[in-house]
This record gives sequence, structure tokens and C-alpha cells, in this order.
Amino acid sequence: MESEETVVLLKPDTVRRRLIGEILARFERAGLSIVELHMGKPERGFWERWYADVQERHGDDVFKNQVNFMCSGPVVAVVLHGDDAVERARMLIGKTQPRDARPGTIRGDFGAALPQNLVHASDSPEAVEREDALVRALL
Repeated sequence: MESEETVVLLKPDTVRRRLIGEILARFERAGLSIVELHMGKPERGFWERWYADVQERHGDDVFKNQVNFMCSGPVVAVVLHGDDAVERARMLIGKTQPRDARPGTIRGDFGAALPQNLVHASDSPEAVEREDALVRALL
């Protein structure tokens, strides 16, 4: 096992539904440590940079929908640390589409429908590096 960091965002629906503590507790119970935490409401430009790859892969409509959703309220940005943090965080979160996520995962237990799937987590060490730099720019 390799000790590493990962970036997790608790999306506006998590904040609105008052699930911040429950979701953070799941990461901690799984042995991941919170090393940084920031709550705020980034500007539209931040989300346009964050989701630039979505625009390339899925087109303007999906991109605009995602950016509008992320602008709809505050988010919580978290840096987690632990053994195999990237993979473990993604396993705890569950599949992207809440209806496909297994019970016991965050999205399986609390998710609604895209884009309101509660949480984002980095999917690779390269994504952690890029997303960590964006999050740190908020601090």
C-alpha cells in the first residue's frame, strides 16, 4: 500500500442536505485523515477551469449544466491522506450515477441524480495534482 493524498469535493447538494458530517465521518472511519478542509463558494471561472475536461468529453450542454450546479451553493474541498487514498475514496463514494451505486456507498445511500451526486473525488494521481493546485488557489 502506498500512502498518498486525494482531493474530494462535497458538492452543493451535500451542503444543502446537511450531509457534510456524515460523509466526512465515512472517510475517517475508513482510515483516511483530513489534512485540509475549506468551505466556500468559488466563482464561475473556477468551475469552468475545473470541468474543462467535461466540456471536451461530453460537450457544452453537460459542461454548462455541471458548472451551473456547482455555482448553485457552497462546496467543501477536502484533502484526504492515507494508504491508497485515491482508490479507497472512490470506492467509498460509489459509481458516478447514483442509481448505479451500491448500497453502503455514499452515492448509493444518499445520491439523487446527476449532477446531484454529492461528491467528487480525484480519479488518478495526475488528477490529484491538478485539482490540488486549483483547491489551494482558493485558500
